[in-house]
Amino acid sequence: MRVLNASGCLDALTAPEVARELDTYVTKTITPLPREGNAPPRIAETAHGMLNAIGLANPGRDRFLGQTLPRLADELEIPIWVSVGGFCAADYAQTCALLGRDEVAAVELNLSCPNIDEAAGSAAEIVAACREATALPLYAKLSAAHPDVAAVARAVAAAGADGLSLVNTLRGTALDHSLEPVLARGGGGLSGPTLKPVALDAIRVCYAATGLPIVGMGGIQTGRDALEFIACGARSVALGTVLFSDPDAPARVRQELAAAAAEAGVASPDAAYGLAAHPGKSLERPVRVPA
Repeated sequence: MRVLNASGCLDALTAPEVARELDTYVTKTITPLPREGNAPPRIAETAHGMLNAIGLANPGRDRFLGQTLPRLADELEIPIWVSVGGFCAADYAQTCALLGRDEVAAVELNLSCPNIDEAAGSAAEIVAACREATALPLYAKLSAAHPDVAAVARAVAAAGADGLSLVNTLRGTALDHSLEPVLARGGGGLSGPTLKPVALDAIRVCYAATGLPIVGMGGIQTGRDALEFIACGARSVALGTVLFSDPDAPARVRQELAAAAAEAGVASPDAAYGLAAHPGKSLERPVRVPA
């Protein structure tokens, strides 16, 4: 099982020592032109998780390719996935076409930001365009906000996606003491522990629908959390909000994972893969009886 970061939750050039503890680093989402993002305040803690309305702030494709990506490759010495965004299929495809280089191990297509219509047809169109533009592995990042995320997963799989990243944030709003939204934009993406049950269900149904490799994310804080994502069908996990409060989380989650598997009665984390995706299957596995 690989441990990644969720895109946008770790600046590897500011905290390279944290990024090097990951198996793979995922960049912030890159768009063709630079974006300053939304006006502040654009991050807020809530009792249920964290809200953000960053707005895809990034230096743009040219500066990223010319400056940021070479620095990341030099400093991290681990595989790098580039998160690609845009506002039409051509935006995505043009960026993907420029990423055929040694520094990039895979592309994560951010198909679930608020600026993208994540209808199954639209997501598939973007994936198909990117598939024509690059031979790099393509992971489609989807949102559980879609009424039938499994249908979207099937559509992007048919269009050429090599894997899925599940899930992105869900829209939410928090109010301050004067009953005004705490974020300047009004609402933002909700992440953190409250997202976990939603993420687990999306992974379970998308794994059953496609069988594609899945990077699971959404509220993972412990080894037990990671084990549950594996059981629902995730081959890898990504840490997000937890990295803001615990930069040692990658090493800690790995250490906790084996113990969590033993407590659950499975021989190893890998042995838990997909158990929860098939109701009743978990009842058929051998149960360890104490001596």
